[in-house]
Amino acid sequence: MAQLRQDYQKFVDVNTEIIVVGPEDNKGFTSWWHEHSMPFIGIPDPQHILGKLYSQQFKIFKGGRLPALAVIDIFGKIRFMHYSDLPGDIPQNQEILTLLDKLNKETVVQPQS
Repeated sequence: MAQLRQDYQKFVDVNTEIIVVGPEDNKGFTSWWHEHSMPFIGIPDPQHILGKLYSQQFKIFKGGRLPALAVIDIFGKIRFMHYSDLPGDIPQNQEILTLLDKLNKETVVQPQS
């Protein structure tokens, strides 16, 4: 999350919102969140409801819930999904920013009513 915090303004500049879901309970998550001054949205998920919804892996011998990253467009469609094999296995910010730039250049078609 430190790398996301470091480049947060770059994400904001491309109309992107970062939402982090953590496995801790509300008290522990909120305490850590404020202690580290995270500038984006954080959601505690101690029952792993969101983690299960997005098929996030849980491996006890690899430190518990492994990181996952989803890029979801304004229509709720998942445009990119990364599942980590190890706790530190996450895409670099520039890789995600390049993807966002590509997605932002695509012609956006409004969904049919």
